[in-house]
Amino acid sequence: MSVFDQHRIEPGKKVDLRKMETDGKDLPVSREQCEQKFRAQREEMIELQERLYAEGKQKLLVVFQAIDAGGKDGTIRAVFRGVNPQGVTVTAFKRPTEEELAHDFLWRVHNAVPAAGTIGVFNRSHYEDVLVVRVHKLVPESVWKPRYEQINDFERMLANSGTTIVKFFLHISKKEQKQRLQERLDDPAKRWKFDRTDLDKRKLWDGYRDAFEDMLEKCSTTSAPWYVIPADQNWYRDFAVCSIITETLQGMAPKYPKPEDLSDVRIDD
Repeated sequence: MSVFDQHRIEPGKKVDLRKMETDGKDLPVSREQCEQKFRAQREEMIELQERLYAEGKQKLLVVFQAIDAGGKDGTIRAVFRGVNPQGVTVTAFKRPTEEELAHDFLWRVHNAVPAAGTIGVFNRSHYEDVLVVRVHKLVPESVWKPRYEQINDFERMLANSGTTIVKFFLHISKKEQKQRLQERLDDPAKRWKFDRTDLDKRKLWDGYRDAFEDMLEKCSTTSAPWYVIPADQNWYRDFAVCSIITETLQGMAPKYPKPEDLSDVRIDD
């Protein structure tokens, strides 16, 4: 079974995150093997991304969600290092602005989907509107509950218009989150990452787990699958994410445009 299949949530599958691994120590692959494969796969991904950009027809949307300190920023930096920045756009969805709140919840998201020939990376996404708003009771259930189907319709529309979608939930343990938050407190160079509200959210761990489980169960579809990535260890997380993105690009099979006949062109001295 490939990494591609191993972590994918099949449509309609019941999800219990308490029974799903958060690390790669028990998997049949060593850290050294993962790191070697990761470097090779990243080089292949860079080549495939260049073809995608040159071809200028297909689009790839990569979505990342995680609990606070789950490693979204680090994953994006590690996996996309060396990729042509002209062909990749990273969008971080933070607290909605007043203008964004004046529109439907998908308005700001649709504006950020990738154009033809590019990869769009979402650091958080439209799924915040069935996560944060639910757990913190920012809107009533009658508002957030229909959004699962609205999201599925939105993603189906993107897929039908030529956008390939892969979604990653970076799955860390509560113990690992505590360690990462403590590291941010202890290291002055990392303290800028610390947000006091992270401690309030940590108290709602069970509520977030329930919300993530519903997100995975209701919104992993054939055209826009979710992958649950064990993320306590950066080396396995990066390997798994890069493997899936590379295999996805392989399936898209982008090609360089057919070379123009320039036999009549002469470059003067």
